[in-house]
Amino acid sequence: MRTDDFWQLIDRAREGAGGEPDAVAARAVALLAERDPEEIVGYAHHQRRVLAASYRVDLWGAAYLINGGASDDGFEYFRGWLMTQGRAVFARAVADPDSLAELPRVRSAALSGEEFECEDMLAVPWEAYRKATAADLPTDRDPVAPPDLNDFWDFDDEEEARRRLPRLAALFTEPPAE
Repeated sequence: MRTDDFWQLIDRAREGAGGEPDAVAARAVALLAERDPEEIVGYAHHQRRVLAASYRVDLWGAAYLINGGASDDGFEYFRGWLMTQGRAVFARAVADPDSLAELPRVRSAALSGEEFECEDMLAVPWEAYRKATAADLPTDRDPVAPPDLNDFWDFDDEEEARRRLPRLAALFTEPPAE
């Protein structure tokens, strides 16, 4: 499976899912389960690469601001949600986490407190493989380089958040405008 195929499958899963992340994940499982097992393994490989590429400190800080906190698992689930938003949003957020402030749903979350997570999206290749073969997905032996987290900062430091993620900080650390 090529990277374009990976994202096209997610785009197809997004169609008719009504923007609901868990529905996107369920549709992705169904679509992927129709493919050859080798393609499902390829999808799993691409998912690992996408998750590794997005394991970045400033994106974690963005998740922390948006969701009012983000543990290790919470950051994983946030990136699962981010995958459900499609390739363009995902790539833009990895390159510039502050760009998430442009998403209408994120903007409204500043007032509603909605959190963005999708654990089910992370399980798509395992669920699809099990559905297609009645067996467990083989272990991926292709190592992914560990992320560099040397630039960690205190996500509760509002001044640092404003410096690193000014648009998100304006939404999530400032009192709402009346």
